Amino acid sequence: MTGKGDAVLRVEDQLVRHLRTSRGDIAYSAVGSGPPLLVGGWWCSHLTLNWEDPLFRGYLSRLAERFTVVRYDQPGRGASGVGGAQLDLEGEIAVTTDLVDALDLDRLAVVGASSGAAVAAGLAARRPGRVHRMVLYGAFARGADIAPEGARRAMVDAIRAHWGLGSRLLADIFTPGASNAERERFAQFQRLSATAEQAARSLAATYDIDATADLAALTVPTTVLHRRRDRAVPFALGVDVAKRLRRAEFVELAGEDHFPWRGDATAVADATLRGLGHPVRSRPAPPGPDALTEREREILRLVAAGLTDAQIGERLVLSPHTVHRHIANARTKLGVRSRAAAAAVLRST
Repeated sequence: MTGKGDAVLRVEDQLVRHLRTSRGDIAYSAVGSGPPLLVGGWWCSHLTLNWEDPLFRGYLSRLAERFTVVRYDQPGRGASGVGGAQLDLEGEIAVTTDLVDALDLDRLAVVGASSGAAVAAGLAARRPGRVHRMVLYGAFARGADIAPEGARRAMVDAIRAHWGLGSRLLADIFTPGASNAERERFAQFQRLSATAEQAARSLAATYDIDATADLAALTVPTTVLHRRRDRAVPFALGVDVAKRLRRAEFVELAGEDHFPWRGDATAVADATLRGLGHPVRSRPAPPGPDALTEREREILRLVAAGLTDAQIGERLVLSPHTVHRHIANARTKLGVRSRAAAAAVLRST
C-alpha cells in the first residue's frame, strides 16, 4: 500500500478483505502507508459506500499520508454481509481485538469516533502497552447521557416503525450543515447500510454504552476532539470524557456536524495527526462572519432559502458566475467547504 502525498486516494485504492472473528465474519480494509492506525466508529458504517464519498475519502486520505489506516464493518453489517446478531460493546471490542491480533498489529494508534470511542477505550484497556496513542472524536462515556430517556426511546421507535423517516431524522442531527440533497443522500446511505431493525438495535446499543470503567483504567496518551456545536453528541460529553482520563488533552473544534469529514475536515484531520504525534503546522483561522460583506450575507440568506445561483442572480440582477464567486469568497472567510455550511454559519450568528 502506498501513500499519495497530498492527493486524495481513489476509489480503487481501497481493497476490501474478509476475516473470521470470534463474533462473526467481518470486512476490513487498509489504505495508506506507515505505522498502523485503527479507525472506527461511524454510524451505519459501510466500507465500500463510505469510501465512494469524496469528503470521507479526502478526510481519510489526510490520515493515510502518515499511517496505514485500517477500518472494518461489524459482522452482519455494511460490507461484512447481511444478517447476524447486534453486537453489544463487549462484542465489538472482541471483534476489534481479533482483528488487530489477526493482522499482527503489535503496536498501533487508534482513532475512536462517537460510539467507537468506547470500543477504542475497551481495546486499549484490554491490551495495555499495545495501543501507544489514541484520539477520541465526538466521544461520550455513557450513551444514556446523549439525550433524555423519552427522546432516546422515541428515536429508536421511529427508526423501527419507519426507517425512511428515521433515517431522515438522523441525517438532520448528524449533518445539519448539509444541503437538503446531501441529507437525503445520507439518509439513503443509512438505509443501504442497515435494515430498520439493525439500525434500531444499533442505536439502542449506543444508548446502552457505559465506558466509564475502561476510560478510568487508561494510561495511554489521549487527545479528545469535540466540535463546539455538535448536535449528535453534546459538547459537554466530550469534556466529560477528557476529565475521566489520566493522560488527556482536550481540543475544542468549531462546527456543528458530527462527522469529521464534513465542515472543516482539514482542521479535524490536522488535530487528529497532532494528537497522534505528528506535528502539523497550524493554519491561520478564517476571518469569520464579521468579514462578510453585506452582498455576501444577502446571497447566503438566499442560499439558505434554497435558491440556486441562477435564481439568486435573477433576483439580484447578477450573473450566476458573480453569485458563485460571492459564495466562494464567503466560504473562504467562514472556513467551510460547502455553500450550505456557509449559510448555516450565517444563520447561527
